[in-house]
Amino acid sequence: MTPHQTCPTAVHFALAALAVLGGVAAKATLRPLGGFPRRVVAAALTAAVAVFGAGALGVTTTLVTLVTLSGIESATGAALTLLHAVGAPLLLLTVIAWRRGRQGRCPRCGHPHPAGGDGTPVRPAPSRASARTQVTAYALLCGLLPWAGLKTIWTLGGDALGVTAEGWRRLNEDSGAAGALASVGLDASVLAALLGGFLVTGLLYRWGTVFPRWTPFLSGRRVPRLLPLVPAWLTGGALSVYGVVLNVLALLGATGVTAPFEPRPPFPTSASLTWMVWFGGLAFGGLGLALLVAARSYAMRTRSLCAGARR
Repeated sequence: MTPHQTCPTAVHFALAALAVLGGVAAKATLRPLGGFPRRVVAAALTAAVAVFGAGALGVTTTLVTLVTLSGIESATGAALTLLHAVGAPLLLLTVIAWRRGRQGRCPRCGHPHPAGGDGTPVRPAPSRASARTQVTAYALLCGLLPWAGLKTIWTLGGDALGVTAEGWRRLNEDSGAAGALASVGLDASVLAALLGGFLVTGLLYRWGTVFPRWTPFLSGRRVPRLLPLVPAWLTGGALSVYGVVLNVLALLGATGVTAPFEPRPPFPTSASLTWMVWFGGLAFGGLGLALLVAARSYAMRTRSLCAGARR
């Protein structure tokens, strides 16, 4: 997966076999199934979604690395992560449609259709998220402030947590485009977090469903529903898990349950590194949960309903 660590060949063969099995199971959902065959298909799809979903958790790091031109450790590893990020949602959507059909609901809109009902999808009018959802999402985004504030201080030449601006600059000087941005006072990861905040805002407001007037050639057109939802789901899920892990590690280290973090440049003490890990957990977890909250609201507000379907 990286220049210093490879994945065993047997694992690659197992993943390929699971991908084929998942594809066959997805195709089988188009047929009426019962008893043992249905349980086999359900088990295959569950395993495929779980394995490929876990493999997609690194997609955020991969995308940030590609966008900031920081250089990737392994092209094949990055490609595998992106394939997982594409395959897992497609299989999950297949499972959802299959489950709806088994329950007598429309696989497309999820609502029952009367006999002879029109199956033409009707998109709801553009709307904004509720006030409660907006407050929740923005409160979660506040978790970015300590982490982004520290990085901004270092890139602008200040010192914080015992870390000097020179030490932070040396850490990033060999990071390609990220190092170039740091040299002019911009941190690539903070810019990526700002893009995540922009996505959250778009999911909350009307301009995320209809391209605004300042969008060249697209003004007034409906935004394809999956265009913001897919990156929000993938990035939000990965960041949420990563943030929880960092918070747990920081808590265990600070309370003495586990050994404290070993200081590593540019962090001079274990305490300074622990604070940074905790701030990172708040930032990644907060942004990830904000994306999931906003995406849930967006998915509900933009969900098409087939004409004639009963709510």
